Amino acid sequence: MKRIRHVALDANTAGYYLTLGFFGLLAAIGAAAAWYMEHEGHYVTGMSNQVIWGTPHIFAIFLILVASGALNAASVASVFGKADYKPLARLSGLTALTFLAGGLAVLVLDLGRPDRLIVAMTYYNFKSIFAWNIFLYTGFFAVVMVYLWTMFERRMERYNRAGGIVAFAWRLTLTTGTGSIFGFLVARQAYDTALLAPLFIAMSLSFGFAVFILVLLTSARFGGIAVGDHIVRRMKNLLGVFVIAVLYLTFTYYITSLYATEHHDVSAFILRDGGIYTWLFWGGQILVGGVAPLVAFYAPPFRHSRAVLTFGCVLVIVGAFAQLYVLIIGGQAYPLVMFPGMEESSSFFDGVIAEYIPSLPEILLGIGGVGLSLALLVFMLAVLDFLPASLADSQFEQ
Repeated sequence: MKRIRHVALDANTAGYYLTLGFFGLLAAIGAAAAWYMEHEGHYVTGMSNQVIWGTPHIFAIFLILVASGALNAASVASVFGKADYKPLARLSGLTALTFLAGGLAVLVLDLGRPDRLIVAMTYYNFKSIFAWNIFLYTGFFAVVMVYLWTMFERRMERYNRAGGIVAFAWRLTLTTGTGSIFGFLVARQAYDTALLAPLFIAMSLSFGFAVFILVLLTSARFGGIAVGDHIVRRMKNLLGVFVIAVLYLTFTYYITSLYATEHHDVSAFILRDGGIYTWLFWGGQILVGGVAPLVAFYAPPFRHSRAVLTFGCVLVIVGAFAQLYVLIIGGQAYPLVMFPGMEESSSFFDGVIAEYIPSLPEILLGIGGVGLSLALLVFMLAVLDFLPASLADSQFEQ
C-alpha cells in the first residue's frame, strides 16, 4: 500500500454550510421537542406506565450501537492487521465519537428529569447495569480519543495497535452492557436472556458499518475523493457477514425462547399474534433489514453497483429501526407475568397488551439526536484531516 495521506473537508463552500446548517436545525428541533416534553409532562408522549421506553430510546440505542459498530474499520486495521482499512481508521473513530454523543444526548433528554443527571453521575448503585454503563459510555470517549491521538501524532504511532486493542475490547464491553440492560430484566418475558448481549454486538457491527459506509461514500463524493472498487468490495463483503450474523443470532434468540415453556406466549406474540410487531418483525427486520440487503450485496446483477450497495445500507438501517422497535416497544407491550402458571385479574392492566403510538415530540427528539451526530461529524471533518486523500485502486497496489 502506498503512503497514506489525509485531508480535511473544504468548508469554503455554500454546500458545506447548508449541510451543517440543516443538521444543526434538526438538532435544534430535537432540543425544542425535549423542552416541550419536559415542560408539559410525559402525558404528551405515547408512553405510559406500561411502555416507559418509547421512540426516543429506539433512536438513542440505535445511535449508541452505530457508535460501537462505526469503529469497525479502525479495529480491522489496527487489531486484525488489515492494511486496506488503515486509511479509514480516522474517519471510523470520529464517526464513533459523534454518534455516541448524539445517542447519549437523546438518552439524557428522555429521562424525564435531565436536571437530575448529576445525581446519576455522583451516586452509584453498582448492582445496577445502568451505573456500569455510565462508566462504559464516558470511558468510550476517552479511549477513542486516545486512539485517534495515536493516528494523528507520529510520535504516538507505536502505540496505535495497543490503543486499537483497548478500543476494540472497550466497544465490545460497551455493547455487551447495552444489551445486558434488557437481558437482566427478568420481569419482562421478551428479555431475560444472556443471548441479548451477543445479539447487540452483532447488531452494532451491522448497523454501525452500514452507517459508516454511507458516511464514507457521501463524504468522498462531496470532497472529490476517489473511491476504488477494491475497498468498496471489501466493505460490502464485510457488511454482508455482519448482516448474516444478526439473522443467525435473531434465529437463535427465538429458537431458545420457543424451547423454554415460560417464553412460549411472548414468542408467539412477536412471531404470530402481535399485529404491528409481527409485521415489523417479518417485514421490516427479517425481509427489509436482512434478506433484501443480502440480495443487494451478493446477487450477480447487483454486486458491482454502488447505487445498490448504498440502497442495501439504507435497508439495513431501516431494518435496524424495525428490530429495535420490536425488541424495545414490543417487549414492553407484552404484559408482565406476575404469577407464572396462574391467572390474575385487576384494574391495573394485568394481562392486557399495552397500546403505544409514537408522538411527534418523541420522533422529533430522536431525529434531533441524529442531526446532532451528523452536525458534529460534518463540523469536525472540516477542522482536522480525517478523510483519506485517495481510496483509488492504485492506492492499494503493492
